[in-house]
Amino acid sequence: MTLGMKQLLAFTLLLFLGPNAIAQIADSIPVINYSDPKGYELGGVTIKGAHFSDVPTLISMSELRVGDRIKVPGPKINKTLKKFWKLGLFSDVQIYKENTIGDVVFLEIVVKEVPRLMSHGFRGVKKSTHEDLNEKINRILIKGGILTSDKKKNAVHAINQYFTQKGYFDVQTTTIEELDTSRFNAVRLIFKINRGRKVKVKDIAFNGTANVKDSRLRKAMKNTKRKSKFLSGSKFIPADYEEDKKSIVNYYNSLGYRDMKILRDSIWRDKKGLLHIEMDVEEHRKFYFGDIAWKGNAKFSDEQLALVLGIKKGDIFNADLLTKQLQFSEQGLDVSSAYMDDGYLFFQVDPVETAIRGDTVDLEMRIFEGPQATIDKVVIKGNDRTYDYVIRRELYTKPGNKFSRSDIIRSQREIINLGYFNPETLGINTPVNPERGTVDIEYQVEEKPADQLELSAGWGGNGIVGTLGVSFNNFSLQDLLHGERWNPLPQGSGQRLSIRMQSNGRAYQSVNASFTEPWFGGKKPTSLSVAGFLNRFTNGLRSQDFRFGFFTIVGGTLSIGTRLRFPDNYFVSTTALNIQRLNLSNWSSGLFSTDAGEQVTEGDYNNFSITQTIARNSVDNPLFPTKGSKISLSAQITPPYSLFNNRDYSDLEVEERFQWVEYHKWRFTAETYMAVWKKLTLKIGAKFGYIGYYNEAIGTSPFERFQLGGDGLNNQAVGFQGTDIISLRGYEVSDLQSNFIDGRLVATPLFQKVTTELRYPLSNNPSSTIYVHVFAEGGNSWRQFEEYNPFELNRSFGGGVRLFLPMFGILGFDVGFGLDREGVNRLGQMSNFNIVLGFEPE
Repeated sequence: MTLGMKQLLAFTLLLFLGPNAIAQIADSIPVINYSDPKGYELGGVTIKGAHFSDVPTLISMSELRVGDRIKVPGPKINKTLKKFWKLGLFSDVQIYKENTIGDVVFLEIVVKEVPRLMSHGFRGVKKSTHEDLNEKINRILIKGGILTSDKKKNAVHAINQYFTQKGYFDVQTTTIEELDTSRFNAVRLIFKINRGRKVKVKDIAFNGTANVKDSRLRKAMKNTKRKSKFLSGSKFIPADYEEDKKSIVNYYNSLGYRDMKILRDSIWRDKKGLLHIEMDVEEHRKFYFGDIAWKGNAKFSDEQLALVLGIKKGDIFNADLLTKQLQFSEQGLDVSSAYMDDGYLFFQVDPVETAIRGDTVDLEMRIFEGPQATIDKVVIKGNDRTYDYVIRRELYTKPGNKFSRSDIIRSQREIINLGYFNPETLGINTPVNPERGTVDIEYQVEEKPADQLELSAGWGGNGIVGTLGVSFNNFSLQDLLHGERWNPLPQGSGQRLSIRMQSNGRAYQSVNASFTEPWFGGKKPTSLSVAGFLNRFTNGLRSQDFRFGFFTIVGGTLSIGTRLRFPDNYFVSTTALNIQRLNLSNWSSGLFSTDAGEQVTEGDYNNFSITQTIARNSVDNPLFPTKGSKISLSAQITPPYSLFNNRDYSDLEVEERFQWVEYHKWRFTAETYMAVWKKLTLKIGAKFGYIGYYNEAIGTSPFERFQLGGDGLNNQAVGFQGTDIISLRGYEVSDLQSNFIDGRLVATPLFQKVTTELRYPLSNNPSSTIYVHVFAEGGNSWRQFEEYNPFELNRSFGGGVRLFLPMFGILGFDVGFGLDREGVNRLGQMSNFNIVLGFEPE
């Protein structure tokens, strides 16, 4: 209780007790006469009001010692008051003379503690920003700590600064303290935020631009744009604006204006609150490359280095281009890469300007080649499931080899393409031992789920379709008897085991299985694959019904693939032996037809063929490629049985004519990927297929043809049908006239498809890779090769989304609009919806 409050209490008591009590009450109030300080011996010090602070510590800090002689009031009293105020723990501090016995005084220090902060919250902004705001103010406000006005001001400043950096210059933040009844003297601090609107940029003007158009400079500013009448993307973010100023300088430098400067820039707001930006620039003169000399090079000649550099005398001087061509070319076609790919890890090149003659800059490339570095150790870390040798056999960096940067990049690609590791966390370290001239290569990997499970149910033409499939993509056959490697099955050897079953009741049943050993024998990249399947299709009737019909196909494949070294080591050669037995009885689907329109409905047929494929794959990421290409050319050939016998095939029935199926079948696929802007990626692809015959009297085989149109899900749903299913977004199979003969659906011997896609990733996380795309596509099929016209295509456009989940494969959909569908003239009628399940259809 302060002295003023005691006097007020005495006055109140006076009203009730009367004048006779005045003298007694007055004597009980300790009065300090500031005009006449007196000396006392300090008899004791007490502190009241300290609930969170340590009382003994406060008494010690007061420097008021029992037994000391002090004056009341006096300098020691004032000094103690100042010390307590400086602590910042109290909102009020008072010192009273509690009692006096002779010349001994007892003092009481009464404090009022600053409230403690128990929690804080935000109002007026979305919850998505709360986490970011907490990161800003958690450094200022501590739970359980004292809440001072300075801390509140600093927290408000941090919040306002956060929104200002995002373009909200009119942001206003106020604080509200709410009592926290769970603890004494505790509060909850609420930040009430009104961020306002983002400030738009009305105009960006330049002064001093004589050789470059202002519009081109505005275009060089990637982040700061002027307000448009049609677009609302204009915003001003200070950090981005500073980067844009650097971009303007870099753009001038790329044009040869190496001495260009931004002299000053000013920013102001008009009455409507819009921003105006004005820059004064000084262009100076334009410079050109002059003589380029090489010094210190022994490995490569001046002519070889000049060819790699790609800069000639008289070219516009561009310092950024010079740096890229010396050290940082994205394609790896720079001078530094040429040396480092041959082991010169310690290589350095320093471009020095030796003379400036008018507008010409002469350069001398001073090279330190250093010794060639040899790889000492190759270390792999983080693979807790996959065996070391599975990774090592994919590497192009071997102990004892010369260091090569391109070999490291290629090894990184091969590790990613295994599909067992997270590409975003793949790390590569190259600790160097200069004394020995060696380097270690360390690969840090993080395992990710590689197996896939397919469990689905849907509605087919004859009822519910059930599918159960598993793919173990990192299987280990040799560990079947070792229980410690089971998780849930033995894994780690890089083998692939796939089993898939599907049923539509009586309509069809399908079972297929495959096993692949990518390094058969363990010494060379030679893959061995074995696959078998049994598919049975019926017309849905019971077998006792005289109308019952079925189509059964059973077969197997044995293939061997080998990685080639020529033309380069991206090529793979695969040879496959295919055996199939087809049995049809009362089968009236109409899909199998001869060139003359005869339907194949009965008989037993043998399809024995050899497939030879040459493929090249250089994409950087199997899930979302951003560069590289995939090319494949295959020839599937059966023995020409008719050339080895003297049978007259012209009068034979279909069952006899095609009992031993003969054909030569050709497939070509090409895809290329390139990044066009940041993460935006362009894919261009083309597919071509043709099946021919040996004997004109027999004609083209009714099996192994192509069916173009739809989403290609038939191939995914029921497996091998004796026909290749090719998707064409925007069109159903029934929309293509070439798929029909006399009103019956048939397969064709020739097709072509071209595709262009723009893809943008929403998530590159390997556990859930998501991207959206827009496409333009065209395709057609033909009954005869003589009718083939590569420019006669059914065109479509549209968009879609893809989601890759390691356990389920690819999921997604496309919406396509067929521009050449007959009888359709409205956009809504042109649309076609396609679903993708498990893997991308052809």
